[in-house]
Amino acid sequence: MSTIEDYVGTFDNESGYLNWAAFGPLSPSVREEIFADADLLGSGRPSSLSLVAERIGQARELVAELLGAEADDVTLQPSSTQGLMHALYGMMGAVIASTAEFPSVSLTLERAAAASNRALTPRWVTPADGRMTPDAVAEALDGEVTAVAVSHVDFRTGFRADLSALRELIGPDRLLIVDAVQSFGVVDVDYSAADVVVGHGYKWLRAGRGSAFAWFSPRARERIAPVLSGITGTTATGLVVDELPAPAASAQAFTVSQPDTLAAGRLAIGTRDIRDAGVAAIEERIAAHVDAVLEIADRHAIAVTSPRERASRAGIVALSPEEPARLAAALANAGLVVTARGSSVRVAAHAGTDAATLRLLDEALAAFGNETFISA
Repeated sequence: MSTIEDYVGTFDNESGYLNWAAFGPLSPSVREEIFADADLLGSGRPSSLSLVAERIGQARELVAELLGAEADDVTLQPSSTQGLMHALYGMMGAVIASTAEFPSVSLTLERAAAASNRALTPRWVTPADGRMTPDAVAEALDGEVTAVAVSHVDFRTGFRADLSALRELIGPDRLLIVDAVQSFGVVDVDYSAADVVVGHGYKWLRAGRGSAFAWFSPRARERIAPVLSGITGTTATGLVVDELPAPAASAQAFTVSQPDTLAAGRLAIGTRDIRDAGVAAIEERIAAHVDAVLEIADRHAIAVTSPRERASRAGIVALSPEEPARLAAALANAGLVVTARGSSVRVAAHAGTDAATLRLLDEALAAFGNETFISA
């Protein structure tokens, strides 16, 4: 695979899927490779096991390439939440976060504070529309703040935080901890503004559950204690008994045990496909689809609470009609897969979303707007 057109051609799921922000159906290349790896593991031969284990290094190198980082600073994790746990459980001081954050951030921050006996304290902010802008963060900034934890793309509205602006605001003496689950691989951004970046392959990378990662910059490693460092995160090589080795000096201190090699393989292939197609080209495709979704919603008078400027959004569009449950039912009846939550219906297109899917959405919203009800 070498071009964006090749990449788009790998989307073989049925028309009507607009739920990429929730789950990405596994790509053909991921499915093919995982079956091959599973066959190797089925043999039990050391040479076969070693061959599959090479996926760990491949995944770390490919993730590092997209991050513009060093592979040694990338760790593989079973979930992005566990990556955030490694970061937040090792922090002290006040950490700014939005009350509207995904629970991977907010719940982990609160649990870390409790475990530290409040040596770590959440500094909650409630920004307008849930958007973590520099102005929203600045209101809570003082000398006690040691870090800001933020989702790069908000899971509800699709708002894209400006990482460079946040870095400029908080300065070099505070950490910027970023959940990039809704942006990694589909938003072309300079991640060097961050100190910790966590991501997962089961949405936009189409790599399935368990395919997460966490990157820790040298500055982050200096300031975060490896509280959850497990057997793979020590200075020891191989199995050590009758002694308690210290945490590793590298990012591997932020690991608990050996990665799932099948998950590593899925992450490697999903990331490779993104790399080969080009993140910028993928982002452009998604942006064009978002433009189409916005135009369709506007034409049928469906309110939208997501940002409209390309620089402030990613692949998520939040529709906010007066009757969200009825709209969600209408879309489901039309064969469209979306996420309905609270007062909004979340629509998320990918680079490979086809024209038929957008037509289905257009027709479903037209029918929804033209419905009439006769009382008995």
